[in-house]
Amino acid sequence: MRVNKNYASLKNNYLFATISSKVDEFKSSNPDKKLIYMGIGDITRPLCGAVVDELKKAVEDMAGPKTFKGYGPYQGYDFLRNCVCKYYNDHGAKIDPDEVFISDGAKSDCANMLDIFDNNQIILIPDPVYPVYLDTNVMAGNKVIFADATEENNFLPLPKGDLDVDVIYICSPNNPTGAVYDKKQLKLWVDYANEKGAIILFDSAYEAFIDEKTLPRSIFEIQGARTCAIEICSLSKTAGFTGTRCGFTIIPKELKRDGNIVNNMWMRHQTTSFNGVSYIIQRGAAAVFTEIGQKQVGENLLYYKKNAEIISHSMDEMKIWYTGGKNSPYIWLKCPNSMDSWEFFDLLLNDLNIVGTPGSGFGRNGQGFFRLTAFGTHQDTIEAMKRLKSFI
Repeated sequence: MRVNKNYASLKNNYLFATISSKVDEFKSSNPDKKLIYMGIGDITRPLCGAVVDELKKAVEDMAGPKTFKGYGPYQGYDFLRNCVCKYYNDHGAKIDPDEVFISDGAKSDCANMLDIFDNNQIILIPDPVYPVYLDTNVMAGNKVIFADATEENNFLPLPKGDLDVDVIYICSPNNPTGAVYDKKQLKLWVDYANEKGAIILFDSAYEAFIDEKTLPRSIFEIQGARTCAIEICSLSKTAGFTGTRCGFTIIPKELKRDGNIVNNMWMRHQTTSFNGVSYIIQRGAAAVFTEIGQKQVGENLLYYKKNAEIISHSMDEMKIWYTGGKNSPYIWLKCPNSMDSWEFFDLLLNDLNIVGTPGSGFGRNGQGFFRLTAFGTHQDTIEAMKRLKSFI
């Protein structure tokens, strides 16, 4: 028996595992200190009432012989896929229910999508980047090249015509930088992918944070995207499903490669290796898209957006350069006093008792930058900014 030797090329420690280890060590030595967590992008607001009510009803369905559900459709129940389609159509992206695949979240599909691509692909990933994009391709043995996201391009790299690639990862609003592509910029990527015969894996997990109506929430708002793009989305941040687990992937019927309809290939993959998201969870997810669900989810989103506003205004007052904060729950800031990322992390943890995320953990271009999230409480966010201002 031989193991996958590509694992030897991975970094020894996953970024957030390293952070957790440092935090645990600090807590053990300082049990009286109150830490403010602004690092890992987990939510703090509970599921909204409409979702909880629907989850309870679905549990009762499972208790009755006439309403009990066993194995569900591999692609997801029609009631949820239709909700997703209406949501997209209402935001200017026409989607058919047969193009929607319900999943247990964006992370799984980002990783598993590689199964339907040939080995030894050339993968274009932005740097800095959400670690899952890079690590899963290292595991698969693909060749990874980077699109440099820097302060000079506001962490929004654009395509270079001389590069021949097979798969392109785009996340907008971006994790970790909070930067958001406009329609003109995304059109450049779509045209580039169609010209090269590449596929864009578009992560729209944070689309619900976009307020500006001129900014695209889906790549399928861009002409030409249906022949080159797959969109992966999640309810984790939109509706607090980080612990409930539900998302969806959209693959247009027009997307074909090597004479194969990619939608059909993914359906075959799912029927082989995935038994679907539970009926109970899908009922809860459908409630997110109802009128009352959208209102309640919107209230939670406003709560986080207010936190982002508090952080952004504090950065402005301290004259710290940053991206995000608007149209995104992430604030990507330049470390003050020319500190490197982990140096600033240690200072925040040990001196100010704030936990953030060092930018260097997201890639070479993240060195000297730092990510804060808006997913805490108002009280903690205000207190954290007060502590930071006292230092600066």
